Amino acid sequence: MCQLWELDVELMESLRFGPLPAHPDLDVAVALTRLLHEDFVARGTRHDERMNDEEVVLAVKAHRAVLERLGLELPQLPFRHHSGFYDYWRKNDMSGGGGWQARRECIEELLVLDLLQALEDLQEIEYEQRFKNGPRGAFKDLIFAAVGPKPKIVLRDAVNNDVEIVQNAENCLVYSDPLPAQGLTWRQMVTWWQTHHMPAAEEPEAADALYRRLYRSLDSLPEQTVLRTYCARYAEPDGFDLPALIPQVYLHYDPYTRKSGGHSGALHRQRMDFLLLAPDRSRIVTEVDGAHHYGTKNPPGRTAAPPTPPHPGCTRRWSPRTAACGWPAMRSTASAAGNSPGPTARSSSPTSSPSSSPATRSRHRSDGTALQ
Repeated sequence: MCQLWELDVELMESLRFGPLPAHPDLDVAVALTRLLHEDFVARGTRHDERMNDEEVVLAVKAHRAVLERLGLELPQLPFRHHSGFYDYWRKNDMSGGGGWQARRECIEELLVLDLLQALEDLQEIEYEQRFKNGPRGAFKDLIFAAVGPKPKIVLRDAVNNDVEIVQNAENCLVYSDPLPAQGLTWRQMVTWWQTHHMPAAEEPEAADALYRRLYRSLDSLPEQTVLRTYCARYAEPDGFDLPALIPQVYLHYDPYTRKSGGHSGALHRQRMDFLLLAPDRSRIVTEVDGAHHYGTKNPPGRTAAPPTPPHPGCTRRWSPRTAACGWPAMRSTASAAGNSPGPTARSSSPTSSPSSSPATRSRHRSDGTALQ
């Protein structure tokens, strides 16, 4: 039989003496647990295990070393390799009829059940730790998808940090419902749109209208491409439960203009291109940068050349201030996002609206039933 897989013996040896530079012990422990579980089950059922006895011994030693560093209880295996497992099941009446299921349950009980739960608990703690320094304060108002003149905002109540749009409020959308622990999903956005804008509409009709309204707020072809591409995932099974991609969101607001003389210059950019409100309070900014954000114009008389791709540390917007606010940012150049032609975004006429949206295709609820 052709051997298509072999164990990295040097890697197993190195794990016994310390963590890997590029892989946390927790991730390694999960991977080794699955490897040993799958190989022992394969030996006890189909007899198509991938490791020989010597490799199993190395993998078990590496597994134990990683678990010890994580402070977890070690599984008490009564055998050290496949041959030992074979002797064990023969001595414990796991041969003959029903033997496959008995041997599978034996491995799950000895190696998997309690250990996987302990590893999942550690992963949950690590996940919560990752976002403990996320954005401070409570979610209140999400102002987004403005079309036409930008809204004028005032601080109505400085004690409670209540803001109010005093001009051009009709040009933007404001989401002020409580933010659930799982973040803001597309289904929740559609429900909000139904409640406040289309109370008589069914979910497919409301989803289509909301998508088209969000699309109208974008006049950049790369941004339109990003929205169309991401929103296509809403048509997949359980797609309505993905985090909603929210365009043109106001994050910073500086009421002073440069003409007034009171402009501090601290807030060069007030809107973000896209925002995802994911679970556990994580807020992810996505920016699509045109060439003017990282390139310079050619001197007069010089032949035009494509701008040099930006260095991660040389982008002009967002990175320092958003990072300080606890907002992780993902950046993409316009060329990477794509400049494919698309409908005019800001026109409200049907002929220039997006021809296809998540609401005009077959969609699926979480129970798998299609919405036509």
